[in-house]
Amino acid sequence: MPKLEGFKVRNYRALHAVQMGKFWNANSNAPLSPMSVVIGKNGVGKSSLFDAFGFLADCLKQGVEEACDARGRGGFERIRSRGQTGPIEFEVYYRGEGNDRPITYELAIDLDEAGRPYVLRERLRQRRKNQNTGRPLSFLWLQNGKGVAWKGDTAIASKQLDPDEPGVSVERLIEDAETTESPETEVVQLDDKRRLGIATLGSLKQHPRVAAFRRFIEGWYLSYFTPDAARSLPLAGPQKQLNVKGDNLGNVVQYMERDNKERFQRILDRIAENIPGIDKIETQQSPDKRLLLRFNSKGFIDPFFAQEMSDGTLKVFAYLLLLEDPNPPPFICIEEPENGLYHKLLESLVAEFRTYATSKKQSSQVFITTHQPYLVDALKPEEVWILEKGNDGFSVIRRASEHPIVNALVEEGLPLGGLWYSDYLDGK
Repeated sequence: MPKLEGFKVRNYRALHAVQMGKFWNANSNAPLSPMSVVIGKNGVGKSSLFDAFGFLADCLKQGVEEACDARGRGGFERIRSRGQTGPIEFEVYYRGEGNDRPITYELAIDLDEAGRPYVLRERLRQRRKNQNTGRPLSFLWLQNGKGVAWKGDTAIASKQLDPDEPGVSVERLIEDAETTESPETEVVQLDDKRRLGIATLGSLKQHPRVAAFRRFIEGWYLSYFTPDAARSLPLAGPQKQLNVKGDNLGNVVQYMERDNKERFQRILDRIAENIPGIDKIETQQSPDKRLLLRFNSKGFIDPFFAQEMSDGTLKVFAYLLLLEDPNPPPFICIEEPENGLYHKLLESLVAEFRTYATSKKQSSQVFITTHQPYLVDALKPEEVWILEKGNDGFSVIRRASEHPIVNALVEEGLPLGGLWYSDYLDGK
């Protein structure tokens, strides 16, 4: 399954210049681990980092103007870092299946003359086959909605102009592509500069690398789960996947009951281990075809319905159900999963996430933000990123494993959350 190895963002809210993991020009950095957890005090930018992933995914699905306004973001000027005038920029470094060569995706979003957000620049890069070092070659380069794309799954043809040579502009690339009339290249002119080029080209068979990257971003699952949403009464009807709000929890249970009884029993067994007393979970249809989620508790004859269950029980159930998705997403992002949970549940929940992320069968990545030391106690230094406010008021981030003293203390048996609580992870 594809893996996110590095993520960089500029000028997005408190994230003026934040990067995590490995990049083509920072090859010595360790890539993002299967499970990554960002910790920090209130107001340091954890929610902004979570939303940066969501914003990028929304740009692909909806367009950049709509993404700026979605989820209460309030428009481009509200999400651009305060006091900055440059574009909002992203860089994604990801590796496809197995030993595929990594691909770098660069995106810059700015305001046009009418004050509307648009895609200023978009680029995809990859090294040639058997090239392990050096500058990767662009195989998609768009400026203001116009540029050149290289077809197939190899680097550019040797007779063509190198798009990454100093001084080479998009205009020269377009002229070269039109002059050489190479079957490997095509001139691209988007009719809407507010839509990503990968959204259009990623649906075409002749651009398999673009298509693979588009599927990767489209597959991201960012959890906006709320227990109140899970208590809603949806119309009956089985659904395979839990949506981002969790208001189709009962529909997914209905599907699992019908098509994946063994998987569903595994969930029930794990819930029983984590939340004693839950004996059975099933669905019931009301006369108006609404779906009720029913919890049978040991010691009680009558069942409890989702509307009566605690926030913590519903959250644990939803997370375990998500981890049993028959078509797992490549990247799962969850903000503060500890809210509403008993602190002793957090270690077992982390174990569930880690097992899921490191499983050879699933191998999906999990990204979490938290401010709960009890959750951090169950983590390894290489899994933890510390987000803080810099002297300029913007966020700075570093990996806990970069500190030899922290590594040594953890090896001696001291829990990482306890070190954080005691200010050993404080960079000041």
